[in-house]
Amino acid sequence: MAAIGKIRSWGPLLVGAIALALFAFIAEEAVRSCESTSNEKRQRVGEVLGEKINVQDFQKLVDEYQEVIKMQQGTENLNDQQLNQVKDMVWNQFVQSKIVENEAKELGLTVTDSELQNVLKEGTNPMLMQTPFVNQQTGRFDANALQKFLAEYKTQQNANPQVARQYETIYRYWTFIEKTLRQQLLAQKFQSLLGHSLLSNPVEAKMAFAEENQESQILLATFPYSSIADDKVEVTDAELKAKYDEMKNRFHQYVETRDVKYVDFEVEASTTDRAELQKLFADYTKGLAEAADPTEVVRKSTSLVPYLGLPVAKDAFPSDIAMRLDSMSVGSVYGPVESKMDNSLNLIKLVAKTQLPDSVQYRQIQVGGETVEEAHKRADSIFNALKAGADFEVVAKKYGQTGEKTWLTTRQYQNAPSIDADTKGYLMSLNTMAANELKNITLPQGNIIVQVLDRKNFITKYTAAVVKKTIDFSKDTYSAAYNKFSSYVSGNRTAEDIVKNAQKNGYRVQERPNVTTAEHNLAGIRGTRDALKWIFEAKEGQISPMYECGDNNHLLVVVLDKIHEKGFRGLDDDQVKEFVKAEVLKDKKAEQLMTKVEGIKSIADAKAKGASVDSVNQITFAAPVFIASAGASEPALSGAVAATAKGAFSKAPVKGNAAVYLFQVVDKKDREVKFDAKAQEEKLRQRAMQYASQFNNELYLKAKVVDNRYLFF
Repeated sequence: MAAIGKIRSWGPLLVGAIALALFAFIAEEAVRSCESTSNEKRQRVGEVLGEKINVQDFQKLVDEYQEVIKMQQGTENLNDQQLNQVKDMVWNQFVQSKIVENEAKELGLTVTDSELQNVLKEGTNPMLMQTPFVNQQTGRFDANALQKFLAEYKTQQNANPQVARQYETIYRYWTFIEKTLRQQLLAQKFQSLLGHSLLSNPVEAKMAFAEENQESQILLATFPYSSIADDKVEVTDAELKAKYDEMKNRFHQYVETRDVKYVDFEVEASTTDRAELQKLFADYTKGLAEAADPTEVVRKSTSLVPYLGLPVAKDAFPSDIAMRLDSMSVGSVYGPVESKMDNSLNLIKLVAKTQLPDSVQYRQIQVGGETVEEAHKRADSIFNALKAGADFEVVAKKYGQTGEKTWLTTRQYQNAPSIDADTKGYLMSLNTMAANELKNITLPQGNIIVQVLDRKNFITKYTAAVVKKTIDFSKDTYSAAYNKFSSYVSGNRTAEDIVKNAQKNGYRVQERPNVTTAEHNLAGIRGTRDALKWIFEAKEGQISPMYECGDNNHLLVVVLDKIHEKGFRGLDDDQVKEFVKAEVLKDKKAEQLMTKVEGIKSIADAKAKGASVDSVNQITFAAPVFIASAGASEPALSGAVAATAKGAFSKAPVKGNAAVYLFQVVDKKDREVKFDAKAQEEKLRQRAMQYASQFNNELYLKAKVVDNRYLFF
């Protein structure tokens, strides 16, 4: 009993301990939940209509589209600019497809399998023409070739790995085309539904035709706003506020933007660095001048332009090199010369120049054997048989080959990074053989019997050895620049000091307003993603860390100047205030000028009051007239002229964008164009559809799109 009583006395303590334990458990779960949510947000690229896309899923879409581009362009890699374009296209397509799918779902629009099959059967869709399933004879997409491929694809899973990879690549390409086709068809249905709700009629068509084709000629008196100095016009805060309220919708900002100031210093080669490079080029110059074969000189120089030792077209060389070739004589050496185009030092030796075909049609038979000697012997036998009149394709088929005719163009090999000696000899033979000539080419592993059938488009080809090297800075130069820039950044710890002391340190402050999260870099400087991330995490007035960016040749520091949230920009925004002030100045100057021209009844009176007078022709109601003397387009003037009879003077002065105008209509006449009611109605319908396309912006806003790509790309 005593023990029970003791336990009872501990009751409040036990309850407290249990409560603490429960609280700790709940708190731990809450922390885990918050961490999980935070991690998920950190991996989120964006959001459309509440649907979130994480970085892994978005990267899969980018990789998919990247492979498609590579296949279409026949390239192995994409540069940074191309990759950024791919990311933008993937994002825009993702957003657009989600918006259309959402609207289509509400409307009950779908794309059926039979509709897709009809598109495949027609075979005219531009996307289908980019696939490997185009019939070369008809020039149309061949649905049977696609079905044959899909059937073969299922049987190739356990085939030769290289063949299986090729099938897999084409299969992935086709699935992308099919998916995109479905999205395209759904979008077309939605746009078609929207378009058919916009109609035109004969009355509207006739009026629009007249507005487009009735031309007026006028004598124009111009009183420009620039004739009144800005400091002669007083603008009050109340007037600014009233004009702002009138124009407020113009200042609606749908995404957050940020204004920055930045100092970007590009490190360049020093005088010492250039002198060292000149010493190297002195050796290269001597080497090229003396060498019968410049291959080794170019190789050791690590030139940016490889030496193939083959005659190639002028466009195989960089443009700054190509422009020099025609003025050089064979055997001469030009340079060293600096090129500002790519910041390089260049040396050229023209080895040969000759007229050769750009395209060669040929066919060949590859000959092998158990031994090289056997291959040579067999090749001699085949060669003699062909020379004696044997059918080339029949002989080729006997050895398991087609012997089909093939075209070789200079572009197919002229940009190769290197070519071995055997390939070089083979290509030289194709370039120099006469039409219908046969040749037995001996290679270390066997023989190739070649027949050239046709030669077309003779051009000048050049064999040129080029030493091109970037004028780079040394480690010492970069280190000195880094230390100086670092001292500048660390020694100026406020935004004001960064700006104020830039010039005395040899730097220049630049401004970049309205940076958005959709950008890939800051002010066109490569490798500035970390700086962009900082910009959208910083507070106004903060200074960024120092960034090494560009191609490891830029030093950068950023000051966050202003944050513009979503919504309406106010009059406290300098850009908005400046714009509104310009409009108020224009209004007040117009008032002064309108008072000045009161009572004017003729062009002569206007000229006497100080107007500049010009003749202006071909004014129509349908388009704003451009007034060269004022430097502005004036839609209000076009409307006023259309409403004034021939011979009449303007009833009232016209307030334009750049001036106040008075005019007299000298002539009115119709263009000699026949009215086609149906064509005009269709033209108006198409114009209405263009206007209706602005609804897409409303759908975009309704979708509440969140774009966080800057965090990852």
